[in-house]
Formats: sequence, C-alpha cells, structure tokens
Amino acid sequence: MIASNTTISMALQKVWENFQVGGLFMWPLLICLLTGITVIIFKLLTLRRLQILPADLSQQVDQFEHHVESGAVEPLLEEFEKGKTVLARLAAVAVRHRGRSQADITDAVQTVARHEILHLNAGMTALDVIIMIAPLLGLLGTASGLASMFAKIDDNTSLSGVTAGIHEALHATIFGLGITVMGIIAQSYFNRRIDVLTTQLELLLGKLVHVCHKARPPRN
Repeated sequence: MIASNTTISMALQKVWENFQVGGLFMWPLLICLLTGITVIIFKLLTLRRLQILPADLSQQVDQFEHHVESGAVEPLLEEFEKGKTVLARLAAVAVRHRGRSQADITDAVQTVARHEILHLNAGMTALDVIIMIAPLLGLLGTASGLASMFAKIDDNTSLSGVTAGIHEALHATIFGLGITVMGIIAQSYFNRRIDVLTTQLELLLGKLVHVCHKARPPRN
C-alpha cells in the first residue's frame, strides 16, 4: 500500500512538472480537462437505465395489453403519472390520449419525446467543443513555446538546449491530444448509449400507442 501511494505521488508530481513547462496555454487546457471530466461524470449519472428505462417498468409496459385485459392496470397508470422516469412520463402522455387516432397519440408522444431527448443529450455540446478546441490549444501552446525558444537562440546556444526547448514546447500538444482522445471515447460511448435507450423507448411506446388507440377514451 505504501509503495502504491508513493508511485501515485511520483506520477502526480511528474504530471505537474510537465504541466508547468508547457507554457501559458496549459491553463485553458486544464479548464478543458476539468470541464470534460465534469461532463463525463454528469452523463454517467443522467444516462443510468434506472432513470430512463428501468427493467421492471419496461416489462410492464411491454405487457400493458395483458394488464388491461386482466383489469389490473390501475397501479401501472399510477406509476406512469408519478413520472419518475422518462418511460413513465412518455407512457403517461400516451395513456392520457387513449381512444384517439393512432396518429394523434403518436404525435403527442413524439412532442414530449423531443423534449426528453434534449435532456438526454444535455452536456454533449460541451463535450463536442472540448474535442474541437483541445488539440488546437495544444498546437497553439507548442507554437508559442517554439517561437519563444527560437527568439532566445543565439550563437552560444547548444544543440542540447534547442532539443530541450522543443521537448518542453511539445508538452502542450501532448496534453491537448490526451484530452481529445478522452473526449472522443466518452462521446462515442454516450452517443451509442443514447441511441440504444431511445430505440428501446421507441419500441415500447409503439406497442403502448397501439393498445391506447384501441382503448376507450377517458371520461371527462
């Protein structure tokens, strides 16, 4: 355990040393890194299946016609009205429009679904911006470092001094590319997860809309 803590401490110290020699542009890159980590944590929390498409409720929606035929639909309708999950809120819309034409019910559900999808994609724009600007900031940092280094070169500057300056200047590019790679991996994962969840929602709600279309309209 002590050896592990020492290794981590040495690694963090090395990262900090590399950060310091990277130049002024390392600070906006650090902001990009912290923002990216915050967005990733936020998306991991908000894209949990339990908040969007819980397994128990999905199964009940899939068997909604059976619940209607058996007369045991009231508890499920109450669950819809509570609106604790995306599926429950969209299902509640379909149920409120039961007895109408299938097109009317579908339009009502899709209107609310667009709002829910906006929430599912919250934070993705920030991730896109980070992916675009992080490598550019890294290149700017490297270009700035190289420009400063060449401005200081004179006849007394050794080759080792030049290579050391180039090595330090490249830290910004490495840092920026590292942030970009992290962002691209996270973006791909979250986009795929959103696609899977929305497809499953669409399938379940399609069945529910069909059942609600055949049902009697609610009494006023």
